Amino acid sequence: MKWALVAVISASSALADVLQSAGMKDHGEIQDFRPQAVAGHLARLVRNRNMLVAVASLAVSFFAFVALISVSELSFAVPATATTYVLEVILAKYLLREHVDWHRWTGATLVAGGVALLML
Repeated sequence: MKWALVAVISASSALADVLQSAGMKDHGEIQDFRPQAVAGHLARLVRNRNMLVAVASLAVSFFAFVALISVSELSFAVPATATTYVLEVILAKYLLREHVDWHRWTGATLVAGGVALLML
């Protein structure tokens, strides 16, 4: 049960982060911070499908995390959900087509190793 919740948290958090990145890339950089302009930006973001799915994914992740800490210790839950970082590096490389250098791959590998130690 614990690892199933970890999988849900990791997948939904990674999906949310990738969709937020894609949504903000579609939206573009915000340079005008006057109240009317900010309201317009918020209105556009609320209509952005990537952002809406990202918010829903974050809600799934939050409630799964609440369920996880109700059945396990926090000292297990937080490190175990670090698998999100590994998934995000993979998704950034292959879905967002970002350049991921060897430093980031090494970091993701170290995180994966740390999570693997939790399984022992």
